Amino acid sequence: MIKYLLHNEIDTKKWDQCITKSFNSMIYAYSWYLDAVCEQWDALIEDDYKRIMPLPTNKKAGISYLFQPNFTQQLGIISQDKMDSSIVESFLNAIPKKFRLVEINLNTNNIICESKKHTFIKNSNYELDLIRPYEELYSNYSSNLKRNLKKAIKNEIKVFPNAKPDDIIKLFRNNRGRDIKTLKEKNYQCLSKLIYLLIHRGRAQVWGSYNERNELVAGAFFIKSNKKWIFLFSGTAQSARKNGAMPFLIDSFIKTNANSNITLDFEGSNDTNLARFYAGFGAKNCSYYGIIRNRLPWIVKILSGKN
Repeated sequence: MIKYLLHNEIDTKKWDQCITKSFNSMIYAYSWYLDAVCEQWDALIEDDYKRIMPLPTNKKAGISYLFQPNFTQQLGIISQDKMDSSIVESFLNAIPKKFRLVEINLNTNNIICESKKHTFIKNSNYELDLIRPYEELYSNYSSNLKRNLKKAIKNEIKVFPNAKPDDIIKLFRNNRGRDIKTLKEKNYQCLSKLIYLLIHRGRAQVWGSYNERNELVAGAFFIKSNKKWIFLFSGTAQSARKNGAMPFLIDSFIKTNANSNITLDFEGSNDTNLARFYAGFGAKNCSYYGIIRNRLPWIVKILSGKN
Protein backbone atom coordinates (compact mmCIF):
# COMPACT_ATOMS: atom_id res chain seq x y z
CA MET A 1 0.00 0.00 0.00
CA ILE A 2 1.30 3.44 -0.98
CA LYS A 3 0.82 6.20 1.60
CA TYR A 4 1.25 9.94 1.28
CA LEU A 5 3.16 11.43 4.22
CA LEU A 6 3.84 15.04 5.09
CA HIS A 7 7.45 15.94 5.80
CA ASN A 8 7.11 15.80 9.59
CA GLU A 9 5.58 12.31 9.36
CA ILE A 10 8.57 10.77 7.53
CA ASP A 11 10.92 8.50 9.46
CA THR A 12 14.16 9.81 7.96
CA LYS A 13 16.21 6.95 9.40
CA LYS A 14 14.08 4.35 7.61
CA TRP A 15 13.99 6.61 4.54
CA ASP A 16 17.77 6.80 4.26
CA GLN A 17 18.14 3.07 4.99
CA CYS A 18 15.78 2.34 2.09
CA ILE A 19 17.95 4.41 -0.25
CA THR A 20 21.16 2.72 0.91
CA LYS A 21 19.65 -0.74 0.34
CA SER A 22 18.00 0.13 -2.98
CA PHE A 23 19.22 -1.17 -6.33
CA ASN A 24 18.76 2.33 -7.79
CA SER A 25 20.17 4.26 -4.84
CA MET A 26 21.05 7.89 -5.57
CA ILE A 27 22.46 10.66 -3.43
CA TYR A 28 19.84 13.22 -4.49
CA ALA A 29 17.11 11.34 -2.59
CA TYR A 30 18.71 11.14 0.86
CA SER A 31 16.78 13.13 3.46
CA TRP A 32 19.75 15.35 4.33
CA TYR A 33 20.38 16.14 0.65
CA LEU A 34 16.72 17.03 0.04
CA ASP A 35 16.72 19.18 3.17
CA ALA A 36 19.66 21.11 1.70
CA VAL A 37 18.11 21.81 -1.71
CA CYS A 38 14.44 22.45 -0.98
CA GLU A 39 12.49 24.02 1.85
CA GLN A 40 9.68 21.47 1.86
CA TRP A 41 9.32 17.91 0.63
CA ASP A 42 6.69 15.29 1.33
CA ALA A 43 6.73 11.66 0.21
CA LEU A 44 4.98 8.59 -1.11
CA ILE A 45 5.95 5.45 0.80
CA GLU A 46 5.03 1.84 0.08
CA ASP A 47 4.59 -0.52 3.03
CA ASP A 48 7.37 -0.12 5.60
CA TYR A 49 9.70 1.95 3.38
CA LYS A 50 10.03 -0.81 0.78
CA ARG A 51 9.77 1.82 -1.95
CA ILE A 52 9.79 5.58 -1.63
CA MET A 53 9.26 8.66 -3.78
CA PRO A 54 10.19 12.18 -2.66
CA LEU A 55 7.75 14.96 -3.52
CA PRO A 56 9.44 18.40 -3.45
CA THR A 57 6.63 20.86 -2.87
CA ASN A 58 5.97 24.56 -3.06
CA LYS A 59 3.02 26.91 -3.13
CA LYS A 60 2.35 30.01 -5.19
CA ALA A 61 -0.79 32.15 -5.14
CA GLY A 62 -2.37 29.51 -2.93
CA ILE A 63 -1.73 26.73 -5.46
CA SER A 64 0.37 23.73 -4.39
CA TYR A 65 2.72 22.19 -6.94
CA LEU A 66 5.60 19.72 -7.27
CA PHE A 67 8.92 20.77 -8.81
CA GLN A 68 12.42 19.45 -9.48
CA PRO A 69 14.87 21.15 -7.08
CA ASN A 70 18.09 22.61 -8.42
CA PHE A 71 21.10 20.28 -8.11
CA THR A 72 18.93 17.14 -8.30
CA GLN A 73 18.85 15.81 -11.82
CA GLN A 74 16.75 12.75 -11.03
CA LEU A 75 14.47 11.58 -8.22
CA GLY A 76 11.43 9.40 -8.84
CA ILE A 77 10.80 6.02 -7.21
CA ILE A 78 13.61 4.42 -5.19
CA SER A 79 13.11 0.72 -4.58
CA GLN A 80 14.72 -2.22 -2.77
CA ASP A 81 13.22 -4.53 -5.42
CA LYS A 82 13.12 -4.40 -9.20
CA MET A 83 10.24 -2.43 -10.66
CA ASP A 84 8.06 -2.57 -13.74
CA SER A 85 5.93 0.11 -15.36
CA SER A 86 2.84 -0.83 -13.32
CA ILE A 87 4.61 0.02 -10.06
CA VAL A 88 5.80 3.35 -11.45
CA GLU A 89 2.27 4.10 -12.63
CA SER A 90 0.80 3.23 -9.22
CA PHE A 91 3.12 5.76 -7.57
CA LEU A 92 2.28 8.46 -10.10
CA ASN A 93 -1.43 7.83 -9.59
CA ALA A 94 -0.91 8.15 -5.82
CA ILE A 95 0.34 11.74 -6.09
CA PRO A 96 -2.33 13.76 -4.25
CA LYS A 97 -4.66 15.78 -6.45
CA LYS A 98 -4.01 18.85 -4.30
CA PHE A 99 -0.84 19.32 -6.35
CA ARG A 100 -2.36 21.11 -9.32
CA LEU A 101 0.91 21.23 -11.25
CA VAL A 102 3.51 18.44 -11.33
CA GLU A 103 6.85 18.99 -13.09
CA ILE A 104 9.35 16.44 -11.76
CA ASN A 105 11.93 13.96 -13.05
CA LEU A 106 11.87 10.23 -12.56
CA ASN A 107 15.10 8.21 -12.68
CA THR A 108 16.80 5.97 -15.21
CA ASN A 109 15.39 2.82 -13.59
CA ASN A 110 11.78 4.02 -13.58
CA ILE A 111 10.10 2.25 -16.52
CA ILE A 112 7.07 4.05 -17.88
CA CYS A 113 4.10 3.10 -20.02
CA GLU A 114 1.79 5.29 -22.07
CA SER A 115 -0.66 7.20 -19.94
CA LYS A 116 -3.49 9.62 -20.60
CA LYS A 117 -3.05 11.12 -17.14
CA HIS A 118 0.57 12.19 -17.54
CA THR A 119 2.81 13.73 -20.15
CA PHE A 120 6.33 12.30 -20.27
CA ILE A 121 9.43 14.05 -21.58
CA LYS A 122 12.50 12.00 -22.48
CA ASN A 123 15.76 13.47 -21.16
CA SER A 124 19.35 12.58 -21.97
CA ASN A 125 22.06 11.74 -19.48
CA TYR A 126 25.59 10.61 -20.35
CA GLU A 127 27.54 8.05 -18.32
CA LEU A 128 31.02 6.55 -18.70
CA ASP A 129 32.07 3.29 -17.01
CA LEU A 130 35.61 3.64 -15.67
CA ILE A 131 36.26 -0.06 -15.09
CA ARG A 132 38.72 -0.23 -18.01
CA PRO A 133 42.37 0.94 -18.06
CA TYR A 134 42.93 4.60 -18.90
CA GLU A 135 44.64 3.79 -22.21
CA GLU A 136 41.54 1.94 -23.36
CA LEU A 137 39.25 4.75 -22.24
CA TYR A 138 41.46 7.29 -24.01
CA SER A 139 41.31 5.29 -27.24
CA ASN A 140 37.55 5.96 -27.34
CA TYR A 141 37.95 9.74 -27.05
CA SER A 142 36.89 11.81 -30.04
CA SER A 143 39.53 13.41 -32.25
CA ASN A 144 38.38 16.87 -31.18
CA LEU A 145 38.76 15.99 -27.50
CA LYS A 146 42.28 14.66 -28.05
CA ARG A 147 43.19 17.94 -29.79
CA ASN A 148 41.87 19.91 -26.81
CA LEU A 149 43.93 17.82 -24.39
CA LYS A 150 47.07 18.51 -26.42
CA LYS A 151 46.14 22.20 -26.37
CA ALA A 152 45.89 22.13 -22.57
CA ILE A 153 49.33 20.55 -22.26
CA LYS A 154 50.78 23.14 -24.66
CA ASN A 155 49.22 25.92 -22.54
CA GLU A 156 50.75 24.44 -19.37
CA ILE A 157 47.39 23.78 -17.70
CA LYS A 158 47.71 22.05 -14.33
CA VAL A 159 44.92 20.22 -12.49
CA PHE A 160 44.57 19.74 -8.72
CA PRO A 161 41.74 18.13 -6.66
CA ASN A 162 41.74 20.80 -3.94
CA ALA A 163 40.12 23.94 -5.39
CA LYS A 164 37.94 26.25 -3.30
CA PRO A 165 34.20 25.70 -3.95
CA ASP A 166 33.28 29.39 -3.75
CA ASP A 167 35.96 30.27 -6.32
CA ILE A 168 34.35 27.87 -8.80
CA ILE A 169 30.87 29.24 -8.12
CA LYS A 170 32.23 32.77 -8.65
CA LEU A 171 33.88 31.66 -11.90
CA PHE A 172 30.53 30.34 -13.14
CA ARG A 173 28.59 33.44 -12.08
CA ASN A 174 31.02 35.79 -13.81
CA ASN A 175 30.83 33.90 -17.09
CA ARG A 176 28.11 31.47 -18.18
CA GLY A 177 25.96 32.34 -15.17
CA ARG A 178 25.38 35.85 -16.53
CA ASP A 179 23.05 34.38 -19.15
CA ILE A 180 21.12 32.08 -16.79
CA LYS A 181 18.44 34.26 -15.23
CA THR A 182 16.72 31.40 -13.41
CA LEU A 183 19.61 31.07 -10.94
CA LYS A 184 19.27 33.65 -8.17
CA GLU A 185 21.44 34.61 -5.22
CA LYS A 186 19.61 32.13 -2.98
CA ASN A 187 20.38 29.31 -5.43
CA TYR A 188 24.11 30.03 -5.35
CA GLN A 189 24.02 30.21 -1.56
CA CYS A 190 22.22 26.86 -1.54
CA LEU A 191 24.89 25.34 -3.81
CA SER A 192 27.71 26.64 -1.61
CA LYS A 193 26.15 25.17 1.54
CA LEU A 194 25.42 21.91 -0.28
CA ILE A 195 28.97 21.35 -1.50
CA TYR A 196 30.46 22.07 1.92
CA LEU A 197 27.94 19.64 3.43
CA LEU A 198 28.99 17.00 0.89
CA ILE A 199 32.68 17.62 1.59
CA HIS A 200 31.99 17.24 5.33
CA ARG A 201 30.29 13.91 4.65
CA GLY A 202 33.18 12.72 2.49
CA ARG A 203 30.95 12.76 -0.57
CA ALA A 204 32.58 15.44 -2.74
CA GLN A 205 35.77 16.35 -4.54
CA VAL A 206 36.48 19.84 -5.88
CA TRP A 207 38.86 19.94 -8.85
CA GLY A 208 40.43 22.98 -10.47
CA SER A 209 42.43 23.75 -13.62
CA TYR A 210 45.07 26.48 -13.37
CA ASN A 211 46.96 28.35 -16.07
CA GLU A 212 50.68 29.13 -16.17
CA ARG A 213 50.07 32.13 -13.85
CA ASN A 214 48.39 29.84 -11.32
CA GLU A 215 44.97 31.41 -11.99
CA LEU A 216 41.86 29.25 -11.72
CA VAL A 217 40.39 28.94 -15.23
CA ALA A 218 38.07 25.95 -14.79
CA GLY A 219 36.66 23.99 -11.88
CA ALA A 220 34.17 21.23 -11.09
CA PHE A 221 32.34 19.53 -8.24
CA PHE A 222 32.23 15.73 -8.35
CA ILE A 223 29.96 14.05 -5.81
CA LYS A 224 29.89 10.37 -4.78
CA SER A 225 26.62 8.49 -5.23
CA ASN A 226 26.88 4.74 -4.60
CA LYS A 227 29.15 3.49 -7.42
CA LYS A 228 28.98 6.75 -9.33
CA TRP A 229 30.83 10.03 -9.34
CA ILE A 230 28.44 12.75 -10.52
CA PHE A 231 29.71 15.82 -12.38
CA LEU A 232 27.42 18.11 -10.39
CA PHE A 233 28.59 21.62 -11.27
CA SER A 234 31.36 23.41 -13.13
CA GLY A 235 32.64 26.87 -13.95
CA THR A 236 35.00 28.11 -16.65
CA ALA A 237 36.70 31.38 -17.53
CA GLN A 238 36.54 32.78 -21.06
CA SER A 239 40.13 31.69 -21.64
CA ALA A 240 39.18 28.06 -20.96
CA ARG A 241 37.52 27.89 -24.36
CA LYS A 242 40.92 28.26 -25.99
CA ASN A 243 43.26 26.43 -23.62
CA GLY A 244 41.35 23.16 -23.09
CA ALA A 245 41.19 23.58 -19.31
CA MET A 246 37.84 21.83 -18.73
CA PRO A 247 38.45 18.81 -21.00
CA PHE A 248 41.86 18.43 -19.35
CA LEU A 249 40.25 18.54 -15.88
CA ILE A 250 37.72 15.82 -16.73
CA ASP A 251 40.41 13.73 -18.40
CA SER A 252 42.54 14.04 -15.25
CA PHE A 253 39.61 12.84 -13.14
CA ILE A 254 39.09 9.89 -15.50
CA LYS A 255 42.80 9.03 -15.43
CA THR A 256 42.81 9.08 -11.61
CA ASN A 257 39.74 6.83 -11.34
CA ALA A 258 40.31 4.50 -14.31
CA ASN A 259 40.41 0.75 -13.71
CA SER A 260 37.89 1.03 -10.87
CA ASN A 261 34.33 -0.26 -10.63
CA ILE A 262 32.66 3.14 -10.79
CA THR A 263 30.78 5.24 -13.35
CA LEU A 264 31.30 8.89 -14.20
CA ASP A 265 27.84 10.45 -14.49
CA PHE A 266 28.00 13.66 -16.54
CA GLU A 267 24.49 14.66 -15.36
CA GLY A 268 23.18 15.64 -18.78
CA SER A 269 22.48 16.93 -21.24
CA ASN A 270 19.57 17.76 -23.56
CA ASP A 271 21.76 20.56 -24.91
CA THR A 272 23.20 19.34 -28.24
CA ASN A 273 26.63 20.90 -27.74
CA LEU A 274 27.04 19.56 -24.20
CA ALA A 275 25.80 16.12 -25.29
CA ARG A 276 28.44 16.08 -28.04
CA PHE A 277 31.11 17.14 -25.52
CA TYR A 278 30.23 14.35 -23.06
CA ALA A 279 29.92 11.77 -25.83
CA GLY A 280 33.43 12.78 -26.89
CA PHE A 281 34.74 11.00 -23.77
CA GLY A 282 33.07 7.80 -24.90
CA ALA A 283 30.09 8.31 -22.59
CA LYS A 284 26.79 6.61 -23.45
CA ASN A 285 23.32 8.09 -23.35
CA CYS A 286 21.20 6.77 -20.44
CA SER A 287 17.73 8.27 -20.77
CA TYR A 288 15.30 9.16 -18.00
CA TYR A 289 11.85 10.70 -18.07
CA GLY A 290 10.31 13.86 -16.74
CA ILE A 291 6.62 13.94 -15.91
CA ILE A 292 4.20 16.83 -16.37
CA ARG A 293 0.67 16.89 -15.00
CA ASN A 294 -1.19 20.17 -15.29
CA ARG A 295 -4.48 20.66 -13.46
CA LEU A 296 -4.19 24.41 -13.08
CA PRO A 297 -7.39 26.45 -13.50
CA TRP A 298 -7.71 27.60 -17.14
CA ILE A 299 -7.16 31.27 -16.32
CA VAL A 300 -3.95 30.43 -14.42
CA LYS A 301 -2.73 28.34 -17.36
CA ILE A 302 -3.17 31.32 -19.67
CA LEU A 303 -1.50 33.81 -17.32
CA SER A 304 1.42 31.52 -16.53
CA GLY A 305 1.93 30.32 -20.09
CA LYS A 306 1.47 26.69 -19.02
CA ASN A 307 -1.40 25.95 -21.33
